[in-house]
Amino acid sequence: MNIISIIPARMGSTRFPGKPMADILGMPMIGHVYKRVKISKLLNEVYVATCDKEIYEYIESIGGKAVMTSDCHERCSDRCAEAMLTIENDENIKVDVMVMVQGDEPLTFPEMIDEAVEPMLKDSSIKITNLVADIHTVKEFEDPNEVKVVMDKNYNALYFSREPVPSRKKGVIDVPMKKQVCVIPFTRDFLLEYNTIDPTPLEIIESVDMMRILENGMSVKMIPTAYETKAVDTQADLNRVIEMMRNDNLIEGYHDV
Repeated sequence: MNIISIIPARMGSTRFPGKPMADILGMPMIGHVYKRVKISKLLNEVYVATCDKEIYEYIESIGGKAVMTSDCHERCSDRCAEAMLTIENDENIKVDVMVMVQGDEPLTFPEMIDEAVEPMLKDSSIKITNLVADIHTVKEFEDPNEVKVVMDKNYNALYFSREPVPSRKKGVIDVPMKKQVCVIPFTRDFLLEYNTIDPTPLEIIESVDMMRILENGMSVKMIPTAYETKAVDTQADLNRVIEMMRNDNLIEGYHDV
């Protein structure tokens, strides 16, 4: 089975322009993400999909593979779909599973790839999964940069929101606080199907790719992870991540990939 990962990244973030190239302990953030994903033994190959020459040239400079894409994509998954087709055409291969890992998740652990993909290997009816983790503080729960998710009893997503859901406003304080972790495997054909569907109203309102799937009556299987990660959306996030990574042993393995 040909399983690849594609890391979408662009310089034009409205909340943190240029963040893929932001320095973390002497390496651009996108370099950390690429190196950490590359450590995964489950993946056949890892690529960075970008519309920016600066990112493309950096990944090439460290021996990685990068794919130039359109600068018109509104959603990361759309960028990944374009990149996957380019990879298949250029390398004369066919992908079975594409694992999307966000370029602003420098604390991604390679074991998270295994966690996300394994259910798909065991059950061919699962077309997409998404990691989910606990939120530990009310401050994080109320942060609109963190995408919250509520699920049914079978861990299928019911809704994704940047608002704190479920509500704590009706007297029930101890509610399940869960966040989306952006390690998201798609089967090849489902990614292409997704890419043909027009963006949906709630997807646009929440600015969450997965809502397009839910609004069209399809399922997203959520997979719990205990790994502690932190997406970088602001300078404050970057500062926190730098401190979290100072004693990260995984960095020592970068030279092997």
